[in-house]
Amino acid sequence: MDTLAVERNGINAIPEGERRGRPSDLFWPWAGSNLSLFGVAFGVYVVGLGLGVFPAIVTGAVGYVLSFGLVGLVAVAGSRSGVPTMTLGRAPFGYQGNKLPAALSYVSNVGWETVLVTLAAQGGAAILGRVAPGIPATTATAVCFAVAALVTIAVGVYGHAMIMVVQRYLTYAFVVLTVIYMVLMAPRLGTALEGGEAGPGAWVGGVIFAMTLLGLGWVNCGADYSRYLPSASRPSRVALWTTLGGALPPMVLLVFGVLLAGGDPELAGAAAGDPVGALAGALPTWFLLPYLLTAIGGFLAGAIMDIYSSGLSMLALGVPIRRHYAVLIDGLLMVLGGYYLLFVSTSFLATFQAFLAIIGVVMAAWVAVFLVDLWRWRDGGRAYDERLLRPGAPAVNWPGLISLVAASVVGIGLISSADPNLTGVVGFLMSEDLKAGTFASANIGVVVALVLAGVLYLAISSVAPRRR
Repeated sequence: MDTLAVERNGINAIPEGERRGRPSDLFWPWAGSNLSLFGVAFGVYVVGLGLGVFPAIVTGAVGYVLSFGLVGLVAVAGSRSGVPTMTLGRAPFGYQGNKLPAALSYVSNVGWETVLVTLAAQGGAAILGRVAPGIPATTATAVCFAVAALVTIAVGVYGHAMIMVVQRYLTYAFVVLTVIYMVLMAPRLGTALEGGEAGPGAWVGGVIFAMTLLGLGWVNCGADYSRYLPSASRPSRVALWTTLGGALPPMVLLVFGVLLAGGDPELAGAAAGDPVGALAGALPTWFLLPYLLTAIGGFLAGAIMDIYSSGLSMLALGVPIRRHYAVLIDGLLMVLGGYYLLFVSTSFLATFQAFLAIIGVVMAAWVAVFLVDLWRWRDGGRAYDERLLRPGAPAVNWPGLISLVAASVVGIGLISSADPNLTGVVGFLMSEDLKAGTFASANIGVVVALVLAGVLYLAISSVAPRRR
């Protein structure tokens, strides 16, 4: 495939003649999209839950592996079928029924790409403020935002081949610059954290927050990057390399962030408001520009993956448009959303956490139904029925749709949010006593939605007539 040619494939099954590569190639896009300094910031943040060094590392690592393991399983469906994720969702939800999860997936992707580009602009402006103090803060933010948005849209328009190449070289660059950053910050590392006062809610909350921060934000994209692999690719290797690429780099950054907070306990509070700026506080001036490139590039690598997948989700909704034009529409929404977060909203962190929790619940329910369906119908062979691409396919698979909606409603009723505008939307199944305790802060609704959706779909589809 020509890297410099705009990808012409949409949600069609990729012909075998165009499918090439090895499962190990999947390591690079997932590593690049998750090798950002936000991984260090999360290590600092999770310490604020009251966990010691070892518990903080364990909870984060468990959440990373569990959540990206789900992405790896979804990626197997892509290599088998040659079809993107949200089009494959027509199997468990039906041709028309799939439009609900496809719309939610679209919101998730556009939301994530907006958040990542916003973080890139915020971090870039903070560093530029130190490199060139004469530049007004608003101007620096606007410039960084414009550059970040333009790069994200351009790579997304070119498509799969360009993304695979760009992500590989971004990963190389990030590894080198991140190692230099770690060496410079090594004198500030420490283990001066008192653990043990945190209860089970903090442990559970750390794991769930790690899951929503990482893998659960990617489950609806897992097959989008494996669909160009040959159909004979070993499923175990597809799942393994996807999981390693997504979970291993941020796990290293997690450990570093926890140790950094151990050496500077006050860092957690500063990182909550501006993670990139706080992590650059002790850097020498000569490294600020490379650090700026690392911070912005890490966020953009994730935004590029999101904007590509959001375009595919739009096509899965049935919008009659070419893939690259869908990316341009997504880019416009990303710019509008980023403008709001940067120049209008006064509570970015609360809005971000609320977005993570709600989308985490819905995506957890979706992936449970998707994977149970994949497992139940594995005896149907390796081929994907292309009739599901066309309107003549079964309109609604009610077991899948009922399971998704029911589990999502229950899950959202069992999470909390610091955003005052959402107090009436989330947590409606909890009493005031539960909302004030660790149960609510743990956002247990994410795990409840995951388990409930899978159990409901397995139970309902077992007694429903077998799909033809």
